[in-house]
Amino acid sequence: MPVLNRIAEFAPDLTEWRRHLHMHPETRFDCHGTAAFIVEKLRAFGVDEVHEGIAESGVIGIINGQGAGPTIGLRADTDALPITEETGLPHASVVDGKMHACGHDGHTTMLLGAARYLAETRNFAGRVALIFQPGEEWGGGAGVMVRDGVMERFEIDQIYALHNAPGVPQGRFETRPGPIMAAVDTLTVTVTGRGGHGAHPEGAVDPVAAIVSMVAALQTIVSRNRKGTDAMVLSVTQIHTGSADNIIPESGWFCATVRTYDKAVQDMVEKRCHEIVNGIAQAMGVSADIDFERGYPATVNHADETDFALDVAREVSGDAGICEPVMGAEDFAFMLERRRGSYLFLGQGDGAGLHHPRYDFNDDITPVGASFLARVVERAQPRD
Repeated sequence: MPVLNRIAEFAPDLTEWRRHLHMHPETRFDCHGTAAFIVEKLRAFGVDEVHEGIAESGVIGIINGQGAGPTIGLRADTDALPITEETGLPHASVVDGKMHACGHDGHTTMLLGAARYLAETRNFAGRVALIFQPGEEWGGGAGVMVRDGVMERFEIDQIYALHNAPGVPQGRFETRPGPIMAAVDTLTVTVTGRGGHGAHPEGAVDPVAAIVSMVAALQTIVSRNRKGTDAMVLSVTQIHTGSADNIIPESGWFCATVRTYDKAVQDMVEKRCHEIVNGIAQAMGVSADIDFERGYPATVNHADETDFALDVAREVSGDAGICEPVMGAEDFAFMLERRRGSYLFLGQGDGAGLHHPRYDFNDDITPVGASFLARVVERAQPRD
């Protein structure tokens, strides 16, 4: 079965909705205009319940099927990025410094398309929870929703989500059981010594030399503490210190991003960061303040649900397969920690990559994604 005929019929509406959302991006949890647009559409579709103000500007719609059954969750992220758009398209962002550079406008539209179809047909048992979530790019909106008890409140049994994938052939679905995206942690280290004249280093305690040693030594975690079969990345991305060429500064700081798939590896990295930084600080006579902030956990797909999702994807597009895990992070991980389900990529063909100022979502894949989400519900919870 290709794209559902009914969804194909209103594909022009999907394009119109998506481009409206693209023109009016909102960031973080301040997605109130986007939420109002979503609520208007859900009510027009005849969705049975519309719940607003979840995680500040999130929306959850409930559609009742025919007959008793569980509740299946479908999630789309709604927030944009603080990027100035450079596409020059007629539907380019009208908000200075903000744009949908990750395709969340498309994700929201795909879920709206599935909602319209499911509200019309109701060819499923139980209920579907349509989750429109802000704060994916910053703040972990999925985690906020989970902590606020949405899984229990709406009795969600399993959950699914899609993300567009530039560079993957248009209409191809990819996913994998187990880890598909990494946990993301941030290491920040502030080093304090004693400032002095650059010509007389013997009278100072140089934080710059200590920072340089720490940055170099931290790379040995990857090369000497990690098993060859354990994937991880530790990248120092910022170093800040000093004000002039002849002044040894009093202090400085650096930060790094850490990506892992396995909690044991994550624990090991945090432990070694403390040991290495503290050891060098003691050896070089400086003090070090260490903050290892754990962010989004690894996105780990459940095996049976991923097999099921791939089967549905093949039904809809005829092209689906297993992908390699990636080191990017995704807050849908919080939802998969609480409920079984799967996260998939949907190829959108060639074009600018995610988070690029010339990126634009491919409207041709919207009916494909909407059909997939609708068929997940119909097949997971068939009518008697």
